Amino acid sequence: MASKVVEICEQKINPIIESLGYEVVEVEYAKKVDGMNLTFYIDSSNGIQIDDCEKVNNAITDLLDEINITNDEPYILNVSSPGLDRPIKNQRDFIKNKGKKVEITLYKQKNGAKRFVGELIDFSETEVTIFDGKQNLTFDRKEVAQISPVIEF
Repeated sequence: MASKVVEICEQKINPIIESLGYEVVEVEYAKKVDGMNLTFYIDSSNGIQIDDCEKVNNAITDLLDEINITNDEPYILNVSSPGLDRPIKNQRDFIKNKGKKVEITLYKQKNGAKRFVGELIDFSETEVTIFDGKQNLTFDRKEVAQISPVIEF
């Protein structure tokens, strides 16, 4: 059911959010401590403020009720910024972070480590390459658990 809810949202709700000038980074429908949560992670070139989340929430609430995507099962609607350190998941994220410092976490150790930090140099559907300050390191995307930007203040 979760994948069906996300699929319907991507088809019917995301275009409304995008028409307001926001990028939908991810739609998530998952069980949390307080029950089922439907979360829209949004972004924009100006960043996301609480007013942006409220604007999107107001724009989609009635349509979500009308579509009845959960067949009357209760859920909590959240609209949120993905955060500065959100994982890099799609092509847009890779493009946005190319040339920036990232952290790669692997499923299992390679060369004695599971965590690598470096500048994102290149990426494709099958590989990602970083420069760790000494050398280029290339990883098969299948061995990568997560890639996140490194936030430095």
